[in-house]
Amino acid sequence: MKKSHGPAFRTAHIDLAKCPACRGRAVTQGVFHDLPCGQCNASGWVSADTGEALPLEVLVTQLNLRLRAAEQQIEKLKRPVLMKGPAAQYQQNNGRGAGKTNFTGD
Repeated sequence: MKKSHGPAFRTAHIDLAKCPACRGRAVTQGVFHDLPCGQCNASGWVSADTGEALPLEVLVTQLNLRLRAAEQQIEKLKRPVLMKGPAAQYQQNNGRGAGKTNFTGD
C-alpha cells in the first residue's frame, strides 16, 4: 500500500557521522573556554550524506533509533551460546550413574 499524503508510517533511518569541526565532541575550543559547535548545533553529529546539521527533532529520533539498536546488540551478546552436537555433551555434568555419581562407561 503506497501512501500519497501524510506522515510516513515509519521513521526513515538517516546515516550519521561525527561532526568534522568538533570531531564529535559537540564543543570547539575557544580562547578562554569551550564554545558550542556551530556546525552541528552542539550535538556532535551531522548527516553523513550532506554533512549538514540535523534539526533537533530529527536528531533526537535518530539517536534514539541508534540507542535502541545498540541495546538490542548488547542483549544479544549477553545471551549464552547454546552448543549442539557432541561438544555439548562434554560441557554438561556427567552425573548419569547411580546416585548421580560420575559414570565413566566401564
